[in-house]
Amino acid sequence: MPSVSTLTTADPALLVQISDSHLFAEANTTLLGMNTRDSLQKVIELVQAQQPRIDLILATGDLSQDGTLESYQQFRDLTGQLNAPARWIPGNHDEPQIMAQAAVQSALLEPVVDIGNWRVTLLDSAVPGSVPGYLQDEQLQLLARSLSEAPQRHHLVCFHHHPVPIGCAWMEPIGLRNPEAFFEVLDRFPQVRAVLWGHVHQEIDQLRNGVRLIASPSTCIQFEPGSEDFKVGEQAPGYRWLRLLPDGRLETGVERVIGFDFTVDYGSNGY
Repeated sequence: MPSVSTLTTADPALLVQISDSHLFAEANTTLLGMNTRDSLQKVIELVQAQQPRIDLILATGDLSQDGTLESYQQFRDLTGQLNAPARWIPGNHDEPQIMAQAAVQSALLEPVVDIGNWRVTLLDSAVPGSVPGYLQDEQLQLLARSLSEAPQRHHLVCFHHHPVPIGCAWMEPIGLRNPEAFFEVLDRFPQVRAVLWGHVHQEIDQLRNGVRLIASPSTCIQFEPGSEDFKVGEQAPGYRWLRLLPDGRLETGVERVIGFDFTVDYGSNGY
């Protein structure tokens, strides 16, 4: 398995999760009143200020809102400012074939990466034309293979859709549709330490059978935690950092842009 860095298994690894950027082909297009390209740029500047050395960037879906090649090229250019290896996975707004064109001649879509004493496995939970997610058999087989081939490593598993209820009633029908199949695989491997996803545009950190279940803010609009119906929160755009320690411990936190003013426009092009 090729490694993305010169880290040894005795070194901690610093990962940055960038999620749900919802970029458009046109630079001035907005989502619910927010210019998503500007907000992503501000998040990247925050990462640059706070994280001098990044070992891996994880882009966990909905990189694009309109599925255009231009939007993915913009995402690649903007995140390229961080000068770190990266991996992408699609979300429900993405167009995987177009995403693959934008990732040409790169390792951006390789699903398994070893870093430090850890292995990161990135799964595709997106279903064409569907908002909810589903892990097809080949994705579950990829997961089982990746876990079984590295029993000595600690494992982080990533995909786009939430596999557990998050307390937002309106989001419950649009999460992962086959979480039982996913957890059936996961529960066979004690070396799994954490599951990381996007999609929910909010911060989540809980435990299931000793495994951390983690979700993160969007780099654009946020969804109000605990909301019964669709509601945009007032929280600022942000990102998550994760420090993967050699002994299997995981330190993580969310950072948000300071002084970000935004008024939601529910009448504009919707989410």
